Amino acid sequence: MPIVNNPTIGWSLTVTRLSPLLKQATPVTVEYGQGSYLYGTDGRRYLDFTAGIGVTSTGHCHPRVVEAAQKQVGSLIHGQYTTVMHKPMIELIEKLGDVLPPGLDSVFFANSGSEAVEAALRLARQATGRPNIIVFHGGFHGRTVAAASMTTSGTRFSAGFSPLMAGVHVAPFPTAYRWGWSEEEATAFALRELDYLFATISAPNETAAFIIEPVLGEGGYIPANTTFMQGLRERADKHGIILIADEIQTGFGRTGKYFGHQHFGITPDVVTLAKGIASGFPISGIAASEELMSKAWPGSQGGTYGGNAVACAAACATLDVIRDEDLVENARVRGHQLLDGVRALATDVIGDTRGLGLLVGSEFVNADGQPDGAKAAAAQKLAASKGLLLLMCGAYMNTVRMIPPLVVTEQQIHDGLGIWKEVLAEI
Repeated sequence: MPIVNNPTIGWSLTVTRLSPLLKQATPVTVEYGQGSYLYGTDGRRYLDFTAGIGVTSTGHCHPRVVEAAQKQVGSLIHGQYTTVMHKPMIELIEKLGDVLPPGLDSVFFANSGSEAVEAALRLARQATGRPNIIVFHGGFHGRTVAAASMTTSGTRFSAGFSPLMAGVHVAPFPTAYRWGWSEEEATAFALRELDYLFATISAPNETAAFIIEPVLGEGGYIPANTTFMQGLRERADKHGIILIADEIQTGFGRTGKYFGHQHFGITPDVVTLAKGIASGFPISGIAASEELMSKAWPGSQGGTYGGNAVACAAACATLDVIRDEDLVENARVRGHQLLDGVRALATDVIGDTRGLGLLVGSEFVNADGQPDGAKAAAAQKLAASKGLLLLMCGAYMNTVRMIPPLVVTEQQIHDGLGIWKEVLAEI
Protein backbone atom coordinates (compact mmCIF):
# COMPACT_ATOMS: atom_id res chain seq x y z
CA MET A 1 0.00 0.00 0.00
CA PRO A 2 1.51 3.37 -0.96
CA ILE A 3 2.79 5.60 1.85
CA VAL A 4 3.53 9.29 1.39
CA ASN A 5 5.32 11.67 3.73
CA ASN A 6 3.50 14.85 4.69
CA PRO A 7 5.99 17.32 6.22
CA THR A 8 3.23 19.72 7.21
CA ILE A 9 1.74 17.39 9.77
CA GLY A 10 4.88 15.43 10.45
CA TRP A 11 3.85 11.85 9.76
CA SER A 12 3.24 9.53 6.87
CA LEU A 13 -0.18 9.11 5.32
CA THR A 14 -1.55 6.04 3.60
CA VAL A 15 -2.83 6.79 0.10
CA THR A 16 -6.15 4.97 -0.20
CA ARG A 17 -7.51 3.36 -3.33
CA LEU A 18 -10.76 1.81 -4.41
CA SER A 19 -10.74 -1.94 -3.85
CA PRO A 20 -8.85 -3.66 -6.68
CA LEU A 21 -11.74 -6.12 -7.01
CA LEU A 22 -14.05 -3.36 -8.27
CA LYS A 23 -13.27 -3.38 -11.97
CA GLN A 24 -15.02 -0.88 -14.21
CA ALA A 25 -17.03 -2.38 -17.04
CA THR A 26 -16.16 0.62 -19.22
CA PRO A 27 -13.20 3.04 -19.35
CA VAL A 28 -15.40 6.09 -18.78
CA THR A 29 -14.96 8.59 -15.96
CA VAL A 30 -18.16 10.62 -15.90
CA GLU A 31 -18.32 14.40 -15.80
CA TYR A 32 -22.12 14.54 -15.84
CA GLY A 33 -25.17 12.73 -17.15
CA GLN A 34 -28.27 13.94 -18.94
CA GLY A 35 -31.15 11.78 -20.14
CA SER A 36 -29.82 8.77 -22.05
CA TYR A 37 -26.27 10.14 -22.23
CA LEU A 38 -23.19 10.23 -20.04
CA TYR A 39 -20.51 12.84 -20.70
CA GLY A 40 -16.97 11.78 -19.86
CA THR A 41 -14.04 13.77 -18.57
CA ASP A 42 -12.47 12.88 -21.92
CA GLY A 43 -14.95 15.29 -23.56
CA ARG A 44 -16.90 12.50 -25.28
CA ARG A 45 -20.62 11.79 -25.16
CA TYR A 46 -21.69 8.20 -24.55
CA LEU A 47 -25.07 6.64 -25.22
CA ASP A 48 -25.76 4.89 -21.92
CA PHE A 49 -27.48 1.54 -22.41
CA THR A 50 -26.54 0.46 -18.88
CA ALA A 51 -28.74 2.89 -16.90
CA GLY A 52 -26.70 2.16 -13.78
CA ILE A 53 -27.72 -1.53 -14.12
CA GLY A 54 -31.34 -0.63 -14.65
CA VAL A 55 -31.49 2.10 -12.01
CA THR A 56 -31.77 5.45 -13.81
CA SER A 57 -35.25 4.73 -15.12
CA THR A 58 -36.06 8.37 -15.90
CA GLY A 59 -32.61 8.94 -17.36
CA HIS A 60 -29.75 10.82 -15.80
CA CYS A 61 -30.70 13.87 -13.75
CA HIS A 62 -34.32 14.20 -14.84
CA PRO A 63 -35.24 17.80 -13.91
CA ARG A 64 -38.26 16.80 -11.83
CA VAL A 65 -36.32 14.21 -9.86
CA VAL A 66 -33.46 16.67 -9.29
CA GLU A 67 -35.89 19.36 -8.14
CA ALA A 68 -37.65 17.02 -5.72
CA ALA A 69 -34.37 15.83 -4.20
CA GLN A 70 -32.92 19.34 -3.90
CA LYS A 71 -36.08 20.61 -2.22
CA GLN A 72 -36.10 17.72 0.22
CA VAL A 73 -32.43 18.16 1.14
CA GLY A 74 -33.28 21.65 2.31
CA SER A 75 -36.00 20.52 4.72
CA LEU A 76 -35.20 17.02 6.01
CA ILE A 77 -32.41 14.68 4.94
CA HIS A 78 -32.90 11.83 7.39
CA GLY A 79 -35.85 10.98 9.58
CA GLN A 80 -35.40 7.42 10.87
CA TYR A 81 -38.74 5.85 10.10
CA THR A 82 -39.23 3.77 13.22
CA THR A 83 -38.52 6.91 15.24
CA VAL A 84 -40.50 9.54 13.32
CA MET A 85 -42.71 9.54 10.23
CA HIS A 86 -42.08 11.97 7.39
CA LYS A 87 -44.16 13.33 4.53
CA PRO A 88 -42.15 11.93 1.57
CA MET A 89 -42.63 8.40 2.87
CA ILE A 90 -46.34 8.88 3.40
CA GLU A 91 -46.64 10.27 -0.13
CA LEU A 92 -44.60 7.40 -1.58
CA ILE A 93 -46.78 4.79 0.11
CA GLU A 94 -49.84 6.44 -1.42
CA LYS A 95 -48.28 6.55 -4.89
CA LEU A 96 -47.20 2.92 -4.69
CA GLY A 97 -50.81 2.03 -3.97
CA ASP A 98 -51.66 3.24 -7.48
CA VAL A 99 -49.25 0.85 -9.22
CA LEU A 100 -48.73 -2.20 -6.99
CA PRO A 101 -50.63 -5.40 -7.79
CA PRO A 102 -54.10 -5.66 -6.21
CA GLY A 103 -54.01 -6.75 -2.59
CA LEU A 104 -50.37 -5.90 -1.98
CA ASP A 105 -51.26 -3.02 0.30
CA SER A 106 -48.48 -3.10 2.90
CA VAL A 107 -44.87 -2.06 2.31
CA PHE A 108 -41.56 -2.21 4.16
CA PHE A 109 -38.65 -0.03 3.03
CA ALA A 110 -34.94 -0.82 3.08
CA ASN A 111 -31.90 0.39 1.11
CA SER A 112 -30.70 -2.28 -1.30
CA GLY A 113 -32.07 -5.12 -3.35
CA SER A 114 -30.30 -7.69 -1.17
CA GLU A 115 -32.00 -6.27 1.91
CA ALA A 116 -35.38 -6.46 0.21
CA VAL A 117 -34.80 -10.09 -0.74
CA GLU A 118 -33.76 -10.99 2.78
CA ALA A 119 -36.81 -9.21 4.19
CA ALA A 120 -39.02 -11.27 1.85
CA LEU A 121 -37.23 -14.46 2.92
CA ARG A 122 -37.64 -13.62 6.59
CA LEU A 123 -41.31 -12.83 6.13
CA ALA A 124 -41.98 -16.08 4.26
CA ARG A 125 -40.29 -18.26 6.86
CA GLN A 126 -41.92 -16.50 9.78
CA ALA A 127 -45.38 -16.44 8.21
CA THR A 128 -45.37 -20.12 7.25
CA GLY A 129 -43.20 -21.65 9.95
CA ARG A 130 -41.47 -23.60 7.19
CA PRO A 131 -37.70 -23.77 6.62
CA ASN A 132 -37.14 -24.21 2.89
CA ILE A 133 -36.96 -21.82 -0.06
CA ILE A 134 -37.07 -22.89 -3.70
CA VAL A 135 -35.15 -20.74 -6.17
CA PHE A 136 -34.80 -21.16 -9.93
CA HIS A 137 -31.59 -21.89 -11.79
CA GLY A 138 -30.01 -18.71 -13.14
CA GLY A 139 -31.63 -16.34 -10.67
CA PHE A 140 -29.78 -13.46 -9.04
CA HIS A 141 -31.04 -12.16 -5.71
CA GLY A 142 -28.11 -10.33 -4.12
CA ARG A 143 -24.68 -10.55 -2.52
CA THR A 144 -25.38 -10.68 1.22
CA VAL A 145 -25.17 -14.16 2.72
CA ALA A 146 -28.83 -15.18 2.52
CA ALA A 147 -29.37 -13.48 -0.84
CA ALA A 148 -26.19 -15.00 -2.26
CA SER A 149 -27.31 -18.40 -0.99
CA MET A 150 -30.38 -18.01 -3.19
CA THR A 151 -28.36 -16.84 -6.21
CA THR A 152 -27.50 -19.33 -8.95
CA SER A 153 -26.60 -17.05 -11.86
CA GLY A 154 -22.88 -17.52 -11.27
CA THR A 155 -20.56 -18.88 -8.61
CA ARG A 156 -18.73 -15.55 -8.40
CA PHE A 157 -21.56 -14.24 -6.20
CA SER A 158 -21.38 -17.01 -3.59
CA ALA A 159 -17.91 -18.54 -3.70
CA GLY A 160 -15.32 -18.21 -0.97
CA PHE A 161 -17.44 -17.54 2.11
CA SER A 162 -19.14 -20.84 2.80
CA PRO A 163 -21.04 -22.23 4.56
CA LEU A 164 -23.99 -20.55 2.91
CA MET A 165 -27.50 -20.43 4.33
CA ALA A 166 -29.21 -23.80 4.56
CA GLY A 167 -32.70 -24.58 3.30
CA VAL A 168 -32.28 -23.35 -0.28
CA HIS A 169 -33.16 -25.75 -3.10
CA VAL A 170 -32.82 -25.11 -6.82
CA ALA A 171 -35.39 -25.97 -9.50
CA PRO A 172 -34.98 -25.51 -13.26
CA PHE A 173 -35.93 -22.29 -15.04
CA PRO A 174 -37.40 -22.87 -18.54
CA THR A 175 -34.25 -21.85 -20.40
CA ALA A 176 -35.10 -23.32 -23.78
CA TYR A 177 -31.99 -22.15 -25.64
CA ARG A 178 -29.54 -23.76 -23.21
CA TRP A 179 -31.26 -27.14 -23.48
CA GLY A 180 -31.89 -26.93 -27.20
CA TRP A 181 -35.63 -27.46 -26.75
CA SER A 182 -38.77 -25.57 -27.65
CA GLU A 183 -40.15 -23.28 -24.98
CA GLU A 184 -43.05 -25.71 -24.47
CA GLU A 185 -40.67 -28.64 -23.90
CA ALA A 186 -38.48 -26.61 -21.56
CA THR A 187 -41.47 -25.42 -19.54
CA ALA A 188 -42.97 -28.90 -19.19
CA PHE A 189 -39.58 -30.20 -18.04
CA ALA A 190 -39.12 -27.39 -15.50
CA LEU A 191 -42.53 -27.95 -13.94
CA ARG A 192 -42.03 -31.74 -13.83
CA GLU A 193 -38.68 -31.25 -12.10
CA LEU A 194 -40.27 -28.88 -9.60
CA ASP A 195 -42.80 -31.57 -8.70
CA TYR A 196 -39.96 -34.10 -8.48
CA LEU A 197 -38.13 -31.75 -6.11
CA PHE A 198 -41.24 -31.75 -3.90
CA ALA A 199 -41.19 -35.53 -3.87
CA THR A 200 -37.47 -35.97 -3.23
CA ILE A 201 -35.91 -32.93 -1.55
CA SER A 202 -38.31 -30.34 -0.09
CA ALA A 203 -41.80 -31.55 0.80
CA PRO A 204 -44.48 -28.95 0.07
CA ASN A 205 -45.37 -28.67 3.77
CA GLU A 206 -41.73 -27.75 4.48
CA THR A 207 -41.48 -25.21 1.63
CA ALA A 208 -42.01 -21.61 2.69
CA ALA A 209 -41.62 -19.82 -0.64
CA PHE A 210 -40.71 -19.73 -4.28
CA ILE A 211 -38.63 -16.72 -5.29
CA ILE A 212 -38.25 -15.96 -8.97
CA GLU A 213 -37.21 -13.18 -11.33
CA PRO A 214 -39.80 -12.73 -14.12
CA VAL A 215 -36.79 -12.15 -16.38
CA LEU A 216 -33.47 -13.61 -15.30
CA GLY A 217 -31.14 -10.65 -14.90
CA GLU A 218 -27.53 -11.64 -14.18
CA GLY A 219 -28.53 -15.08 -15.47
CA GLY A 220 -28.67 -13.82 -19.06
CA TYR A 221 -31.84 -11.74 -19.67
CA ILE A 222 -34.09 -14.76 -20.15
CA PRO A 223 -37.84 -14.14 -19.77
CA ALA A 224 -40.13 -16.60 -18.03
CA ASN A 225 -43.41 -17.49 -19.73
CA THR A 226 -47.09 -17.64 -18.89
CA THR A 227 -47.41 -21.42 -18.56
CA PHE A 228 -44.45 -21.62 -16.20
CA MET A 229 -45.45 -18.68 -14.00
CA GLN A 230 -49.04 -19.84 -13.77
CA GLY A 231 -47.75 -23.29 -12.89
CA LEU A 232 -45.88 -21.76 -9.97
CA ARG A 233 -48.95 -19.85 -8.87
CA GLU A 234 -51.09 -23.01 -8.97
CA ARG A 235 -48.58 -24.97 -6.90
CA ALA A 236 -48.18 -22.14 -4.42
CA ASP A 237 -51.93 -21.95 -3.92
CA LYS A 238 -52.28 -25.71 -3.61
CA HIS A 239 -49.57 -26.10 -0.99
CA GLY A 240 -49.74 -22.80 0.92
CA ILE A 241 -46.38 -21.66 -0.45
CA ILE A 242 -45.61 -17.93 -0.72
CA LEU A 243 -44.78 -16.80 -4.26
CA ILE A 244 -42.18 -14.00 -4.23
CA ALA A 245 -41.58 -12.07 -7.45
CA ASP A 246 -38.13 -10.50 -7.43
CA GLU A 247 -38.93 -7.35 -9.41
CA ILE A 248 -35.77 -5.49 -8.46
CA GLN A 249 -34.59 -5.23 -12.07
CA THR A 250 -37.90 -5.84 -13.86
CA GLY A 251 -40.05 -3.39 -11.88
CA PHE A 252 -41.34 0.10 -12.55
CA GLY A 253 -41.91 -0.12 -16.26
CA ARG A 254 -38.68 -1.79 -17.35
CA THR A 255 -40.43 -4.67 -19.17
CA GLY A 256 -43.19 -2.62 -20.79
CA LYS A 257 -45.56 -3.19 -17.87
CA TYR A 258 -45.20 -1.78 -14.37
CA PHE A 259 -44.01 -5.18 -13.15
CA GLY A 260 -42.60 -8.11 -15.04
CA HIS A 261 -44.99 -10.69 -13.58
CA GLN A 262 -47.92 -8.81 -15.13
CA HIS A 263 -46.97 -10.23 -18.53
CA PHE A 264 -47.88 -13.68 -17.27
CA GLY A 265 -51.32 -13.21 -15.73
CA ILE A 266 -50.41 -13.93 -12.12
CA THR A 267 -50.28 -11.99 -8.87
CA PRO A 268 -47.47 -12.85 -6.44
CA ASP A 269 -47.82 -12.82 -2.67
CA VAL A 270 -44.73 -10.66 -2.18
CA VAL A 271 -42.91 -8.32 -4.55
CA THR A 272 -39.37 -7.07 -3.96
CA LEU A 273 -38.63 -3.52 -5.15
CA ALA A 274 -35.47 -1.50 -5.79
CA LYS A 275 -33.35 -0.15 -8.69
CA GLY A 276 -35.62 1.97 -10.94
CA ILE A 277 -37.97 3.15 -8.19
CA ALA A 278 -36.01 6.34 -7.42
CA SER A 279 -33.90 7.07 -10.52
CA GLY A 280 -30.62 6.44 -8.75
CA PHE A 281 -31.31 7.20 -5.09
CA PRO A 282 -30.89 4.12 -2.86
CA ILE A 283 -34.21 2.77 -1.68
CA SER A 284 -35.74 -0.70 -1.78
CA GLY A 285 -38.58 -2.56 -0.20
CA ILE A 286 -41.10 -5.35 -0.24
CA ALA A 287 -44.85 -5.25 -0.76
CA ALA A 288 -47.34 -7.82 0.51
CA SER A 289 -50.87 -7.92 1.80
CA GLU A 290 -51.32 -6.45 5.26
CA GLU A 291 -52.56 -9.86 6.41
CA LEU A 292 -49.34 -11.55 5.31
CA MET A 293 -47.06 -8.73 6.43
CA SER A 294 -48.58 -8.83 9.91
CA LYS A 295 -47.30 -12.39 10.30
CA ALA A 296 -43.71 -11.16 10.45
CA TRP A 297 -42.35 -11.32 13.96
CA PRO A 298 -41.96 -8.14 16.05
CA GLY A 299 -38.55 -6.58 15.54
CA SER A 300 -37.88 -8.45 12.29
CA GLN A 301 -38.25 -5.33 10.13
CA GLY A 302 -36.30 -2.13 10.52
CA GLY A 303 -33.06 -0.37 9.62
CA THR A 304 -31.33 2.95 10.07
CA TYR A 305 -31.57 4.34 6.56
CA GLY A 306 -34.62 2.54 5.16
CA GLY A 307 -37.14 4.92 3.63
CA ASN A 308 -34.71 7.83 3.62
CA ALA A 309 -36.55 11.12 3.15
CA VAL A 310 -34.54 12.30 0.13
CA ALA A 311 -34.80 8.89 -1.55
CA CYS A 312 -38.56 8.85 -0.92
CA ALA A 313 -38.92 12.31 -2.45
CA ALA A 314 -36.95 11.18 -5.51
CA ALA A 315 -39.09 8.04 -5.75
CA CYS A 316 -42.29 10.11 -5.66
CA ALA A 317 -40.98 12.29 -8.47
CA THR A 318 -39.89 9.20 -10.43
CA LEU A 319 -43.34 7.65 -10.22
CA ASP A 320 -44.89 10.95 -11.34
CA VAL A 321 -42.54 11.14 -14.34
CA ILE A 322 -43.21 7.52 -15.30
CA ARG A 323 -46.94 8.27 -15.26
CA ASP A 324 -46.93 11.71 -16.85
CA GLU A 325 -44.48 10.84 -19.63
CA ASP A 326 -46.09 7.45 -20.30
CA LEU A 327 -42.77 5.73 -19.84
CA VAL A 328 -44.18 2.25 -19.36
CA GLU A 329 -45.65 2.39 -22.85
CA ASN A 330 -42.43 3.93 -24.15
CA ALA A 331 -40.51 0.99 -22.70
CA ARG A 332 -42.85 -1.41 -24.48
CA VAL A 333 -42.59 0.29 -27.87
CA ARG A 334 -38.88 1.05 -27.71
CA GLY A 335 -38.26 -2.43 -26.33
CA HIS A 336 -39.84 -3.97 -29.42
CA GLN A 337 -37.73 -1.69 -31.60
CA LEU A 338 -34.56 -2.67 -29.76
CA LEU A 339 -35.19 -6.42 -29.69
CA ASP A 340 -36.29 -6.53 -33.32
CA GLY A 341 -33.23 -4.52 -34.30
CA VAL A 342 -30.79 -6.68 -32.35
CA ARG A 343 -32.30 -9.83 -33.83
CA ALA A 344 -32.07 -8.44 -37.35
CA LEU A 345 -28.39 -7.61 -36.85
CA ALA A 346 -27.38 -10.93 -35.28
CA THR A 347 -24.51 -12.71 -37.04
CA ASP A 348 -23.13 -16.21 -36.57
CA VAL A 349 -21.32 -15.11 -33.40
CA ILE A 350 -24.72 -14.64 -31.72
CA GLY A 351 -26.38 -17.87 -30.63
CA ASP A 352 -29.53 -16.30 -29.20
CA THR A 353 -31.17 -12.90 -28.73
CA ARG A 354 -33.99 -12.41 -26.25
CA GLY A 355 -35.55 -9.96 -23.89
CA LEU A 356 -38.66 -8.24 -22.62
CA GLY A 357 -39.18 -4.50 -22.84
CA LEU A 358 -35.94 -2.61 -22.31
CA LEU A 359 -34.06 -5.72 -21.19
CA VAL A 360 -32.34 -7.19 -24.25
CA GLY A 361 -29.52 -9.73 -24.35
CA SER A 362 -27.30 -11.13 -27.12
CA GLU A 363 -25.58 -14.42 -26.28
CA PHE A 364 -22.19 -14.91 -27.93
CA VAL A 365 -21.02 -18.37 -29.01
CA ASN A 366 -18.06 -19.83 -30.86
CA ALA A 367 -18.12 -21.85 -34.07
CA ASP A 368 -19.14 -24.95 -32.09
CA GLY A 369 -22.08 -23.17 -30.47
CA GLN A 370 -20.35 -23.03 -27.07
CA PRO A 371 -20.41 -19.93 -24.84
CA ASP A 372 -17.80 -17.36 -25.91
CA GLY A 373 -17.19 -14.91 -23.09
CA ALA A 374 -14.04 -13.50 -24.70
CA LYS A 375 -15.94 -12.48 -27.81
CA ALA A 376 -18.71 -10.91 -25.73
CA ALA A 377 -16.14 -8.94 -23.75
CA ALA A 378 -14.49 -7.77 -26.95
CA ALA A 379 -17.84 -6.62 -28.32
CA GLN A 380 -18.72 -4.76 -25.15
CA LYS A 381 -15.32 -3.05 -25.09
CA LEU A 382 -15.50 -2.12 -28.77
CA ALA A 383 -18.98 -0.66 -28.31
CA ALA A 384 -17.69 1.59 -25.52
CA SER A 385 -14.89 2.83 -27.78
CA LYS A 386 -17.56 3.80 -30.30
CA GLY A 387 -19.69 5.63 -27.73
CA LEU A 388 -22.20 2.95 -26.65
CA LEU A 389 -22.04 1.71 -23.05
CA LEU A 390 -23.20 -1.88 -22.46
CA LEU A 391 -22.83 -4.57 -19.80
CA MET A 392 -22.44 -8.34 -19.75
CA CYS A 393 -24.19 -11.13 -17.87
CA GLY A 394 -24.82 -14.87 -17.90
CA ALA A 395 -23.12 -17.79 -16.18
CA TYR A 396 -20.29 -17.65 -18.70
CA MET A 397 -20.39 -13.85 -19.02
CA ASN A 398 -21.08 -14.32 -22.71
CA THR A 399 -24.29 -12.30 -22.98
CA VAL A 400 -24.09 -8.60 -23.81
CA ARG A 401 -27.07 -6.79 -22.32
CA MET A 402 -28.73 -3.53 -23.26
CA ILE A 403 -30.62 -1.62 -20.55
CA PRO A 404 -31.54 1.83 -21.85
CA PRO A 405 -33.43 4.22 -19.56
CA LEU A 406 -37.19 4.33 -19.92
CA VAL A 407 -36.91 7.79 -21.51
CA VAL A 408 -34.89 6.47 -24.47
CA THR A 409 -36.12 7.78 -27.80
CA GLU A 410 -36.67 6.14 -31.17
CA GLN A 411 -33.64 7.97 -32.55
CA GLN A 412 -31.43 6.90 -29.65
CA ILE A 413 -32.40 3.25 -30.15
CA HIS A 414 -31.64 3.71 -33.85
CA ASP A 415 -28.24 5.22 -33.01
CA GLY A 416 -27.43 2.44 -30.58
CA LEU A 417 -28.33 -0.22 -33.13
CA GLY A 418 -26.11 1.55 -35.66
CA ILE A 419 -23.13 1.26 -33.32
CA TRP A 420 -24.00 -2.36 -32.53
CA LYS A 421 -24.03 -3.14 -36.26
CA GLU A 422 -20.52 -1.73 -36.56
CA VAL A 423 -19.39 -3.78 -33.56
CA LEU A 424 -20.72 -7.05 -34.96
CA ALA A 425 -19.13 -6.34 -38.32
CA GLU A 426 -15.71 -6.01 -36.65
CA ILE A 427 -15.91 -8.91 -34.18
